[in-house]
Formats: sequence, structure tokens, C-alpha cells
Amino acid sequence: MRDFNPDSVAFAKGHFIAGAVIDEPGERLSVARPSDAVDYAELPVASVETVDRAVKDATEAVKRSGWATRPPRERARAMQRWAELIEAKAEELGQLEALGSTRPIAQAVTGDVMGTAEGIRFFSEYADKLGGEVAATRTDHFGMIVSEPYGVVGAITPWNFPLSMASWKVGPALAAGNAIVLKPSELTPFSTVRLAQLAVEAGIPAGIFNVVQGTGAVTGDALSRHPGIAKLSFTGSTRTGIAIMKAAAESGIKPVTLELGGKSPQLVFADADLDKAADCIAGSLIANAGQACVAGSRLIVQRQVADALVAALKSRLAHVAPGPTWKSSTGFAPIISELQARRIDTILARSREQGAELLLGGSRIEGHGGAFYQPTLLAGVTTENAAVREEIFGPVLTIQSFETEEEGFALADHPEYGLAAGVYTADLGRGLRAVRQLKAGTVWINRYSRTLDFILPTGGYKSSGIGKDLGRQAVEANLRHKTVLIDIGA
Repeated sequence: MRDFNPDSVAFAKGHFIAGAVIDEPGERLSVARPSDAVDYAELPVASVETVDRAVKDATEAVKRSGWATRPPRERARAMQRWAELIEAKAEELGQLEALGSTRPIAQAVTGDVMGTAEGIRFFSEYADKLGGEVAATRTDHFGMIVSEPYGVVGAITPWNFPLSMASWKVGPALAAGNAIVLKPSELTPFSTVRLAQLAVEAGIPAGIFNVVQGTGAVTGDALSRHPGIAKLSFTGSTRTGIAIMKAAAESGIKPVTLELGGKSPQLVFADADLDKAADCIAGSLIANAGQACVAGSRLIVQRQVADALVAALKSRLAHVAPGPTWKSSTGFAPIISELQARRIDTILARSREQGAELLLGGSRIEGHGGAFYQPTLLAGVTTENAAVREEIFGPVLTIQSFETEEEGFALADHPEYGLAAGVYTADLGRGLRAVRQLKAGTVWINRYSRTLDFILPTGGYKSSGIGKDLGRQAVEANLRHKTVLIDIGA
């Protein structure tokens, strides 16, 4: 990918409601670039009234356009044209994503943008695949289970993968026949608006995909509480997920899908391919500088290979390529904000006070303008250590060792989180035992990352969430079911 000048990127700086970019007077926020901490735009904060306008416009758009009732293949074709437009605008979208987020331009274009297009295309193919079923009843009855869209659904997305996370929410909602009102993170607000503009260009009716900007406390809360929102989907912290569930319940019962925090283990047995394990573990720590809910931030390694694996990790993590996200040579992302970098500092300091031994890193990478953090390895930790218990959202890996399989499984079990887990072993039976033992929504064997197999759902156990993104389950979560029973007796 080519380098670009961050000051030359043009973009819309408002909400996107009923097919148009909307600005409004009132509260505004400064938005900073993570790479150099420069304020590059102001963000309007959608008030309760603006959220109400977006929801009402979306409701009218569903009625006016017939989006939910038109032939499903027409919905599918519109979404497929949208995916093609996303691919055609890959460089533009990649620059906009890299400008304001932690995603380096090379990764944004080839990974995030292309993955977004492929995700939209995947979900489009479900438009005519989920319609209900005929139920087994008495012969003088005819029973049906009919699937229907909710109408207008709400979504709130995080800052770490703005385009990808938007597609995870919007794709299944639109394929099921809903309209959506989406609030992106106030830290990374603008690429989602361009995504919505391209949807209209592709033939998806104006008002079916709307974007409201603002803070969680104002805009997110208003969206969660709005009586016209029939279903909610959120990806982000567990604390915010609790607040969203509470707001939704207080304003009228509605279903919620939540992908929340994680503190995922990577469990390495002595018979594993250590080079492959080291590549996967280091890669998961370097990817987006550890700023991912599924980050494999806890290494749990069998004692007889612990020293060799740690040495392999040190060699892979000692040299990273930090830099601004608009440089094609950048391979290591900035931390999203100074506030988040200070939080990493605080947890590391507390962890070391509790006895953690610093093996690598542990401080900032200076000289780049933004907040960059060294890949960090911490040994000598117990299950009560702050770095083991708390989601850090940075490139920090804790290391614990074990003797027996049972001890390894026990250490892998986190008291609060259960989003993902990695297992490295040459023993197929052990790998399958791990799948049954580990309390996590996703288990990877001899790898640690997602692929473009969107058929595989993602979601957590425990405080890591409820419901699923991706897969058939994500589309089904955007449909409600009606029972029909007809008396056909003579």
C-alpha cells in the first residue's frame, strides 16, 4: 500500500440519517489521531432528540422502501453491489480507517476493508435462506413458525476495528430485513459514515443504515433506551455491556447481543510445535498492539518447555516496526489514546508491586508522537495478579507454567472472562479434551486468530457476553419468530 498524507484525507464530519450527512449545533468533541495525538476533527454529539429522529426516520424508511417485504434476492443483490463498491473504494476506505484508528494502512486495506466487503457479501447470501418452517402437528391442524425482522435494530461498535465491527452488525441486520441505527466509537467515528454512504450508492434505500455520532453516556444511552429500537447489539467492555443491558431493561424489554471483554489463555503443551506456537502467540500480541477483545494475553505453558518458548517469544518480540498508521512500513500499531496508555502503565505498576517479574518491555516506545507501547512479558504471576485478572487492552502477555493437563486446564479458566482460548498440542485427543474443558466461546487449536470463514460465529461465555456475531446465528438473532396454527379439520 502507498503512504498517504493524513492532512489531505477528506471525510464527512456528521451523522448520517435518512441518506444524508447531518450536522447539529450543541456539544462537540475533539477527535485525535492515535499515531501523533493531533486533533484532526470535531465530532457532533447526537442528543436524545437526534437519536429519536434517526430511529423514526429508520422506521419510516422500512415502511416506505419495503426493504423487509421485497423479494429477498433483491436485498441480497443490493448488498452484493455494496460489497463490490467497498472493494472498489478500498484505498479510500483504508486511508480513512488508518487516519483515525490504530489500523496501519497496509493492514487496513488488505485486511479490514476487504474483510468488510467479504462479510457483507457473506451475510447477503442469507437473505433468502431463513424463512421459517412447517411444524409437526395433529393432522387436522397446520402449524407454521414464521421468521420476521424486528424492524429497527440498534448497534454500538468499538474503536479497535471500526469498519469490520460495523459490518458484523449491519450485515446480518440488513440481510434479515431490518433497518439499523449504529453508533460508532467517538474515538473512531468517521469511516462508518463513508460505509453507510456507499450502501445508499449501491441501492440500499436511504434510512435503512443510519449512523449517529456521540458519546456512550449521551448517544449510546439514548439509543439503548429508545422504545423504537427493538433489538440491540454491542461490542465493547463488560462494564459498558452491563450499562446497556440495564438501560434496555429499564426502557422496555428487548433482546441484546453482547460481545464483551476477554482475558484469553494460550495453553501450550510440551508436545507442541514450539516454533509455530511462538509465531502464533507473538502474532496475537503484536496484532493491533494487543488491542483486541480476543487477544491471547495469558500464556500457560507446560514447565518443561517454558524456558525455550519464552526465549523464542523474546526473539520475535524484541523488534517491532512502530510508526504512524499512514506509513506502509508500519507494522506495529499505536495505543488508541494517552488515557489508555496510562491505564496500561497503571496495571503494569500494580502487577509488579504484586510480584510480577518483567522479562521484556514494560514501557513506552518514544519518538513517534502518539502513544506506543513495547511488547511486554510478565512472569512470576499468580491468578490474583492484576495483569492476569484485568483486561489490559495492550501488548502485555502474562506467563504461568503447569505440570499436568488438569493443572493447565484449571489455570486457563478465568474467574470472569470466557471469550476465546488457544491450545497448542500434537495430541488430537488432548486438543479435543481441551475443547470440552475450556469455558470459552471460541477455541483455536494450533492457531490463534480468526479467518474469513464468516460461517463460524463468535461470542463469549461468562462476562464475555451473550449471543453471537458472525455465522448463521448472527442473522437468526436479527429475526423474531411467530407461531401460526390453522384449524383445517372438516
